[in-house]
Amino acid sequence: MIERLITNEIYSFRLTKSYDGVFSIVKLAEEVLVHPDGTTITLLEKGTDEQGEYIVIEHLVKKMGAMNGPHWHPELTESFTVKEGKMRFMVDGKEYLLGPGQQLKVLPKQLHQFWNESEEQLLVIHEIRPPKNHWDMFKIIHKLTIQNKVNAKGIPKNPLWLGLAWESIDGYLSGPPIFLQRTLLGGLARVARVMGYRI
Repeated sequence: MIERLITNEIYSFRLTKSYDGVFSIVKLAEEVLVHPDGTTITLLEKGTDEQGEYIVIEHLVKKMGAMNGPHWHPELTESFTVKEGKMRFMVDGKEYLLGPGQQLKVLPKQLHQFWNESEEQLLVIHEIRPPKNHWDMFKIIHKLTIQNKVNAKGIPKNPLWLGLAWESIDGYLSGPPIFLQRTLLGGLARVARVMGYRI
């Protein structure tokens, strides 16, 4: 494999050529979201390779407990690698507990939820393929958390922001029928954009 780092005043790129002649260009685009409780979400990398577009995110989580609610994605594949602490997953009804060095892949259409089970902190690397709007979800929740506009479970209090957050998960919540989520939450997202809501 041949690898070369290309830099300019704004971005850094990594140009890679594999032994079979496939080129990939990776934008090394670090962006950091720091929450009041110390949770830090960092966009480490975004790029395209022979498998398509992807992003790599690092989660540093201080608070124990649920990190999200049960949901699924029609197209996204998510891969998790725990670096520090313990992370519990429920994937299609099966439970997994991961420690440092362990990995788990969640495939499209698999219902999943995860928890921080660490006594101190959780550090996990999270790859998403294709990235779709997923990074926007983290930015929306961070923005609203800083502004104290989410409830105790981290859900936006404003219905219009809730619609935009739902849209950016690129998937569906467990429970409510799909058509209802598309109609109600998708409708709220459309109204939010018309009214000028921006991340």
